[in-house]
Amino acid sequence: MSFSREAKAELCRLPISDAFCALAESYGALLFCNRFSGGVIRLVTESEPFAQRLPLLFHAAFGVSFDQIPTGESGKFVFLLTGKPAIRRIYDALGLDWPGAVSYHLNFAVLENDCCRASFLRGAFLAGGSVTDPKKRYHLELATGHNNITRELAALLRDGDFLPKATVRAGNHLTYFKHSESIEDFLTTIGAPIAAMEVMTAKVEKSIRGSTNRRVNCDAANLDKTVEAAQEQIAAIRRLDKTKGLTSLPDRLHQTALLRIENPELNLSQLAELCDPPITKSALSHRLRKILQLSEQ
Repeated sequence: MSFSREAKAELCRLPISDAFCALAESYGALLFCNRFSGGVIRLVTESEPFAQRLPLLFHAAFGVSFDQIPTGESGKFVFLLTGKPAIRRIYDALGLDWPGAVSYHLNFAVLENDCCRASFLRGAFLAGGSVTDPKKRYHLELATGHNNITRELAALLRDGDFLPKATVRAGNHLTYFKHSESIEDFLTTIGAPIAAMEVMTAKVEKSIRGSTNRRVNCDAANLDKTVEAAQEQIAAIRRLDKTKGLTSLPDRLHQTALLRIENPELNLSQLAELCDPPITKSALSHRLRKILQLSEQ
């Protein structure tokens, strides 16, 4: 099951207990469904939990039943309402003019309470929303065919401290979020805290992986530098050995040259500890620079 379906299944486990919230949730579903007009209402979903919730929701909100209960044999559940008395009853309950205007506007009187606003957003997400698996990327969107609804939804969301973005795709008007924090807050608001926690967990895991990768890359880069420097030092020591002989070096440089030849894989700190007596990394670096200078001369 996709992450989006899991989120919708979690939302559908919420009880339908308040008639006003049921009305608000149904309102969100209608404005973001496949078709909502004075002649026909058509809701299409691939979510079986939402398909089971819809008849109960519409009965609690409007006291109406769909023309038939779909089986979902094709992978999609299609709900139809064509009876004019039932559709008019829905319009009246939502304070809309029947048989419907050319364009819809949000009736904010239905959304006065915070719980009703959350229910409205939940219905919009169930009918016309989706959320991408946070392990892949962060994206949550709500799609509707009504331009005015998108603009007024943005105002409703901003009133709840959300900062949505909007675009148009294939004739649909989209309201979307790209930031993990916004997606977490939205899912929590509409009643899906488990899905919100999964987004948060995915973000933490990505952060840990990123930190680990940066550390590994940094260690690898440091190792490359250590190997490169050691190779340069060993080449200088061998040149000196061929031209003057290492025994011609002062005792401290002679000891350092032998230690480097014998331990090409060690960094400066590790090599400094092998000196007798042990010296600082800075002192060893100074000795090796002196050996390089003598080799160049």
